[in-house]
Amino acid sequence: MSTTSPVETTGAAGATYLDQRLGSNKFLARNLGKVFPDHWSFMLGEIALYSFIVVLLTGTYLTLFFKPSMVELVYDGSYVPLKGIQMSEAYSSTLDISFDVRGGLLIRQMHHWSALIFVASMTVHMFRVFFTGAFRKPRELNWILGVVLVTMGLGAGFTGYSLPDDLLSGTGLQIIRGIVQSIPVIGTWGAFLLFGGEFPGTDIISRLYPIHILLIPGLILALVTFHLLMVFTQKHTQFPGPGRTNDNVVGYPLLPVYIAKAGGFFFIVFGVIALIGGLVSINPIWIFGPYTPDQVSAGSQPDWYIGWLDGALRLMPNLESHIAGFTLSWNVLIPSVIIPGLLFTLLGAYPFIEQLVTGDKREHHLLDRPRNAPTRTALGVTAITFYLLLFIGGGNDIIAAAFNLSYNSIIWFLRISLLIIPPLMFVLTRRICLGLQRRDNAKLLHGYEAGRILRLPHGEFIEAHEPLSVKQLAVITSKNDIAPLPMPQKTDIDGVKNKRYQIENLRSKVSHFFYGENIALPSAAEIAAGQAHVAHEAAIEAPLHAYEDADQIENFHGGVLHHPGMAPTNAAQHDEH
Repeated sequence: MSTTSPVETTGAAGATYLDQRLGSNKFLARNLGKVFPDHWSFMLGEIALYSFIVVLLTGTYLTLFFKPSMVELVYDGSYVPLKGIQMSEAYSSTLDISFDVRGGLLIRQMHHWSALIFVASMTVHMFRVFFTGAFRKPRELNWILGVVLVTMGLGAGFTGYSLPDDLLSGTGLQIIRGIVQSIPVIGTWGAFLLFGGEFPGTDIISRLYPIHILLIPGLILALVTFHLLMVFTQKHTQFPGPGRTNDNVVGYPLLPVYIAKAGGFFFIVFGVIALIGGLVSINPIWIFGPYTPDQVSAGSQPDWYIGWLDGALRLMPNLESHIAGFTLSWNVLIPSVIIPGLLFTLLGAYPFIEQLVTGDKREHHLLDRPRNAPTRTALGVTAITFYLLLFIGGGNDIIAAAFNLSYNSIIWFLRISLLIIPPLMFVLTRRICLGLQRRDNAKLLHGYEAGRILRLPHGEFIEAHEPLSVKQLAVITSKNDIAPLPMPQKTDIDGVKNKRYQIENLRSKVSHFFYGENIALPSAAEIAAGQAHVAHEAAIEAPLHAYEDADQIENFHGGVLHHPGMAPTNAAQHDEH
């Protein structure tokens, strides 16, 4: 006869109490058994979530000591090199957090590192979603949420980066002022509104502070919650494999497997951030000194996620137009307003663009392999290449000083590279994907190369092949061959002009651009015949395998390979013959 422990009794009573008031038992019974697939790439989104939690925890601690004020005072804290220097109260309180508050520097560095990891993990998570086609119906809205979350992450990073009011963050504010002022008509008024008058004014820190600790985190928290609810409501995407279709999910239940794994992974992420924050210095504001508008810190570099924007500003030629007494600074407006606006707009609209050119409005729960969508993969690699070149441009002065190169030569090299290298990467990536598709077809028809070289009776050497496993067959045959949209007719059979011809023609051309180059899968009969032929060859070779597998190492005079029944030494074998 079993007995119930006090803990179980208390837990059951608590669950009953809640169920009688909230009806929680049915909800939990229905949802705690929900199945989630298991793949390492799904952890990227978890890293983003857990690092955001660390940002919130460390940020809450920092708000207890930070003073968002630009009131001037004379520093009299623990950092001796700055004693007697006039600075803002915001900068002084940040120094106090770093040198006088117990654990303050560790928390500051954990906050900064977790913010960087948050944006990085969101970005890489979006790469995974993009390259595998996880944004397709019914997840278009979730993709848009992801784009907005990345944008909010950039805003949170910038506003927090500017709060200490050191010389480096002040330089960043100077750049933002120039970007706002470059906007036609409203730019000057926008800059006055942002800074409360002439730059730098006395209000910017106190205005950025509530945006950084309340507005943006609140929006991110709401969007993350909505994002997770949508993931929970919709079936989770999964990679191709045996038994996996668009109509099921193969994985582990939420309770107890997934919750246990997720909880353990949170503490791993937290521990790694704490370790990095304690060992790797970041943003040492005491080196830069307080901000003064007439100075710029040497080698100023933004955080990595803004580096590409800084690089675009540095690489843009000096172009200006004077219209009706007004000056348009194209050298600032194009790289800092127009290009980012176009990129993020296209990024958010991409699921609908692909749906338009394919005409595919089916639900997709099974992910694509990147090689099976060569144009999409090539576009992603092109965008990454474009970003990396701009990111390098953001550090062109550091590169010039480190390698003793001409600053102007680096700028011109990167300007030309931006026009040449991304298109080359597009072509190269698409050819690689098509080559991998051909390799998959060869595996379906001829099996995979076993790495064993055989000599036939007539002296020819061949490489042995083996039939594919069930898992390999399921993964390769999951490919969907999408036919490009046909070219429209200018008139119908009665000679009536097609009013939508121009639109349909453009759609067809874009569709051919996406899906015109494709290596179609062999038919099911061809695959079955190819695998049967490989299996027959493997069966002929099986006795040789059985003989080789029986080989063993005898410990005579070191390791010697022998077959059972052979004499243990070479000399004894010689005597036998």
